[in-house]
Amino acid sequence: MTVWDGDDYQRKFDELAAAGTDVHGEATFVRAYSPSTVLDAGCGTGRVAIELARHGIDVVGADVDESMLSAARDRAPEIEWVQADLTELQLGRVFDVVVMAGNVPLFTAPGSEAELVAGVARHVAPGGLLIAGFSVDRGYTAADYDEHASAAGLRLVERYATWDREPFADGDYAVSVHTI
Repeated sequence: MTVWDGDDYQRKFDELAAAGTDVHGEATFVRAYSPSTVLDAGCGTGRVAIELARHGIDVVGADVDESMLSAARDRAPEIEWVQADLTELQLGRVFDVVVMAGNVPLFTAPGSEAELVAGVARHVAPGGLLIAGFSVDRGYTAADYDEHASAAGLRLVERYATWDREPFADGDYAVSVHTI
């Protein structure tokens, strides 16, 4: 299991932003679907959730790592931050969009990917979307993800190679959009 230092992780994004790099591609991608509510599953330090909330979207962030959530709470105490294993997530509500940005499936225990997808999929509202972006060349492929999404009752709507909507052509990264 990876041990994180939330403040150190966030500092890297702060440095990128200070240097002029757009660090909000995932949030921009999600906002294009005009959601009112978003679950940022595997939210880390809250970079995506905080940007979505800044645009008036009701956001909940969930992550298993307390260090990451501590950094998120420090930056945006007004957002609901939930410490939970995403494979067991039970928030008792659904969202217009559930987003897993930043290789979330690759940070779960090997063999638990189907449970991860099922755990977050149960939070997608009818007609809502599950959006996930991750490297598909590290042992968990887009086909594997599609199989797990299908088992969770979702179907693929579109897939891109980047959060900037570049066409997907069997590259090493995929942003997949599934719906109920």
